Amino acid sequence: MRVVDAATIYAGPMIATLLGDFGADVVKVEHPRGDGIRQWAWHKDGESLWWALTGRNKRGISLALSDPRGAEVLRRLLAGADVFIENFRPGTLERWGLDPEDLLRINPRLVVVRVSGFGQTGPYRSRPGFGTLAEAISGFADTNGPADGPPVLPQWPLADGVTALAGAFATMAALRHAERTGAGQVVDLSIYEPLFWILGAQTTAYDQLGVVPTRRGSQTDFNVPRGCFRTRDGRWVALSGATTATGRRIMRAVGRDDTADAPWFEDITGRLAHREEIDEAIASWVAERDNAEVLATFQGLGATVGPVYSAADIADDPHFIERGSVTTVDHPALGAIKMQGLIANLTRTPGAIRTPGPRVGEHTDEILLRELGIEPDELARLRADGVVGPSTTRPATREAIPDPLPGKEPVPRNGNG
Repeated sequence: MRVVDAATIYAGPMIATLLGDFGADVVKVEHPRGDGIRQWAWHKDGESLWWALTGRNKRGISLALSDPRGAEVLRRLLAGADVFIENFRPGTLERWGLDPEDLLRINPRLVVVRVSGFGQTGPYRSRPGFGTLAEAISGFADTNGPADGPPVLPQWPLADGVTALAGAFATMAALRHAERTGAGQVVDLSIYEPLFWILGAQTTAYDQLGVVPTRRGSQTDFNVPRGCFRTRDGRWVALSGATTATGRRIMRAVGRDDTADAPWFEDITGRLAHREEIDEAIASWVAERDNAEVLATFQGLGATVGPVYSAADIADDPHFIERGSVTTVDHPALGAIKMQGLIANLTRTPGAIRTPGPRVGEHTDEILLRELGIEPDELARLRADGVVGPSTTRPATREAIPDPLPGKEPVPRNGNG
C-alpha cells in the first residue's frame, strides 16, 4: 500500500506514521522549507527529536504544491497511490487545482484523507485548526484541572494524537471499501470530533438530566475512591476502587474498618456523598509510607494501583522494554535513540520501525526520477525554480537509484497507472 502524506505537524502525519509502522510505503511530501514540526522544541546536534518520531518509516520528497508544476508532480504521484493525506485549510487544495473529486477521476480507488480543525463543512470550516482549539471546544479543557482552578490544556498534542488514531481507523475502513468495490472516497476528519467522541456520555447526560460536568481534578461521578496520592518519599501512586468489594479492601488496609462497614458504603451514591472522608483517609495513610510499600500493599489486595510515571521512569521500565513499548531506533546522525514502539502487536503481520524521519527531500531523486519517470532535465528545472528542494543526498542518476519497493512499479508518465 502506498500512502502519500502531504500533511504537516502532527495529526495528519501521524495517521501516515501508524500505517507506515505496519508496512505501508509512505512518501512524505514536504515543502522545500520542511515540515513545521521540525522547528518544535527538543533538538540535539541540530536534529529534531519530534521529526524522528513523526517522520519514521517514511521516504521524503520536497515539493511546492502551490506551484502548478508541483501540483502536477503530486497528481502523477497520486495516480499510483492508495491513500492521500492532507491537512491544509479547507479550500486550499481546490485553489491549487487539486480538488479531491478531480484526484478521484485520476485514480478512482484513491482514499483522500482530509484533516482540518473543524471539518470540511459547517460554519467553522474556514477557521484555522490546532489541537489547542480542539481541546477547548470539545469540552475537554472545561472538565480538566482542579475544581478551584482554570481549565487546563494538556502539555502534549492530545487532540492531534486522538485524531491520528481515529484517522487511521477511518482510512482502513475506506480502504476496505475500495478493496471490495474499486471505489475510493474522501474521509472528512476534524480534530475536535475524535476528542469530543471519547469524552463519553456527557452530552447525553446534559440532554437527559441537565448535568454539566465540572472540573474536579482526578475525581469522577462513577468511581470512589479514585485519585493520585503522594507517598512519603515524594512520589505518587494512582489508585482506583471501582467496585464496592475493592473499595472495602482499600479502606480496611488504611485502618478504616468503620468506613468500610458503614451502610452508605454499599453503593456508589453513598461513596460519592462521603468522597472527601474516603480520600482523606487514604491520603493520610499513603503520606506516612514510601512508594514501594504503598504499591505492594494495594497490589496485594487486588486493588487497581500503579505508580505515576515520568518519562525517565518509562525509559527504564522492564515491562515497557520487553513489550517494545519503548524501542531503540538507529538514527543516522544521533546513533541509537529511544522512542515509542508500535501501538499494537499483531501476531501474523507484525509491524516494524525501520527508519527515523528522513531529511528534507532525502528521497526526491529516488522517487521522482525512478518511480515517476521524470526526466533529469525536467527535475533540474523544477529544482532551479524552487518547485523541488535541493537534494539532501549524493547526486543520483537513474542507474544509481535503487529499485522501488517490492511490488511497486514506476507510475506511468501518462498518469493512468
